[in-house]
Amino acid sequence: MSQYFYVHPDNPQQRLIKQAVEIIENGGVVIYPTDSGYAIGCQLDNKSALEKVCRVREIDKAHNFTLMCSDLSQISQYAKYDNQCFRALKHATPGPYTFIFRATRDVPKRVQNPKRKTIGLRVPDNNIAHALLELLGEPILSTSLILPGEVVTESDPEEIRMKLEKHVDLIIDGGHLGEQPTTVVDMSDGPFVLVREGAGDPSPFV
Repeated sequence: MSQYFYVHPDNPQQRLIKQAVEIIENGGVVIYPTDSGYAIGCQLDNKSALEKVCRVREIDKAHNFTLMCSDLSQISQYAKYDNQCFRALKHATPGPYTFIFRATRDVPKRVQNPKRKTIGLRVPDNNIAHALLELLGEPILSTSLILPGEVVTESDPEEIRMKLEKHVDLIIDGGHLGEQPTTVVDMSDGPFVLVREGAGDPSPFV
């Protein structure tokens, strides 16, 4: 049975954020709010937690995972990019975008795209997610909470609780969220490529 925290979306309670971070650090799988629906994630280096995420989502390890980062300086540790990319990132973060980059050595190979050696990175514009990332001090290995057979991100925390409370370690209720996914931009090789149009304005990247 998972724990269930009601966290204020504007002023996250530090006591609950601290408990959530401890669960992540102890290998827990956490469902948490972002600016594009709910995400499911775990500690970057925890193999067994990653396997649990894959079971819940019914995906394999070739899935394109995302590192949820607190800021641009954290992205720079895990992604290879040039000045043009940096300027674009500075304009678009925090926000509902996922950027695909060539991964650095700090990204475990098991979470990189196996063929392209890339990783998704983003900086969410959500107070709860930001508080988690700030206290954790490292990215949360994440993927959108799109359940098997569904095409949109889960947005209702009470429904998430009914479906998944026996399958994860913590569900953070940050209120009812939108279902629209992030806009995905591939910056890994040459000109920017718009992979998916979502909540973020795609115009700067086309």
